[in-house]
Amino acid sequence: MRKHRGLFSEYARTALLGSVLALSAAWLTPAEAQTLRTRAELSSPSNNTRSLWQQTTPTSHNEAEQRLLEVYRLLSTGKGREALDRVEALVGDHPNFQLAQLVYADLLMARTHPLTAKGGGAQVSSPVARQRLEQLRLEASRRVEAFRNRPQPGQVPAPFVALPLSSRHAIAVDVSKSRLYLFENTAQGLRLLSDHYASIGLLGADKRVEGDQRTPLGIYYITSRLDPRQLTDFYGAGALPLNYPNEFDRRMGRTGSGIWLHGVPSDSYVRAPQSTDGCVAMANTELERILKLVQPRTTPVVISRQLEWVNNAQAEPERRSLNNLIEGWRAARNSGDLDRVMSFYSNQFASGSKDLAQWRQLMTRDLSQPRRRPIHVKDLAILNSTEHNDLLVVTFGEIVDGQRSGVLKRQYWGKENGLWKIFYEGVIG
Repeated sequence: MRKHRGLFSEYARTALLGSVLALSAAWLTPAEAQTLRTRAELSSPSNNTRSLWQQTTPTSHNEAEQRLLEVYRLLSTGKGREALDRVEALVGDHPNFQLAQLVYADLLMARTHPLTAKGGGAQVSSPVARQRLEQLRLEASRRVEAFRNRPQPGQVPAPFVALPLSSRHAIAVDVSKSRLYLFENTAQGLRLLSDHYASIGLLGADKRVEGDQRTPLGIYYITSRLDPRQLTDFYGAGALPLNYPNEFDRRMGRTGSGIWLHGVPSDSYVRAPQSTDGCVAMANTELERILKLVQPRTTPVVISRQLEWVNNAQAEPERRSLNNLIEGWRAARNSGDLDRVMSFYSNQFASGSKDLAQWRQLMTRDLSQPRRRPIHVKDLAILNSTEHNDLLVVTFGEIVDGQRSGVLKRQYWGKENGLWKIFYEGVIG
């Protein structure tokens, strides 16, 4: 026992008060353990523990979590001694990884008390310690749930109907799994680059009002990138603000602001699954890579209660139909037929201070110009919210024929009597 005591942190001592089997519910079945071994391309157990994890899964880029999952795998196959060595190395490399510290404490106690029943050692008396223990149990189950239910190769979240190559990356958050997925946009479509454990609002999702400690659900865009030097240590490696509330949120009367993707304080590794004031928070080392990759204004962020995954063949009919819808609107604009153009707009339309009648007057002036030239749609992005039935967020460059650049527009579409109608349109850049 002497060789292990040096790495005990306060977290491990707290866990040791009553957590012999706190994580047994998250241990993997033999089949899942073999899947993990295959995905991680593990070398033999005799290899050095740290060098074993120099290679991670293609979609992970998350060395610490993969090492923790390997500990679970070893436990599920009865290799407790090896698991203890692995988790000792893990907490040595990441001393503020509280979940790893909890596993470490469990395995140290297991050397003197057999692991017999789920939660059998849980006798924590302090309410604060009990709450923290439950948070760690939930974190463990969310991490393993995300591993057990990984998307199949080639699958993407259903809301990403169409993205232009100018959107180099896209992000999706699955609240049910406490998971953030980062995609690279290629000529062949979206490719999953990495996925990460992430924390959301203390009271869950579906934000409605300022201060409700909930994370919004819907389709958003990153608006800027905040350097850690601009922030307090609370936000860790930096932040990516989102455009909450968007036009749909405002239409629904939702209030609040300051919804960010951000890091965690420097003395933490991650936060509990539900612990923020509404933001999405993740490990600093993992966020740093995302901060370097994604671009403000062109990177969409879908936040869903539970992501729906589809392959290209499943997505193609909707993609074709919605592309035709936007092309129909563009053709109407170019036709000069006012009634045809206005047939695409909802009676509930509003854009800033303009209502539908004022928008019609604007369209009348635009279409009556004697030398009016046709418009082209460039870099079309279509996102279909699965959280809010019948909601499209459409972004594109509107280029007048003969010009090299134009304005960046965003439209919000909803369904009325089964037909798509525009209820907001505005210039965003």
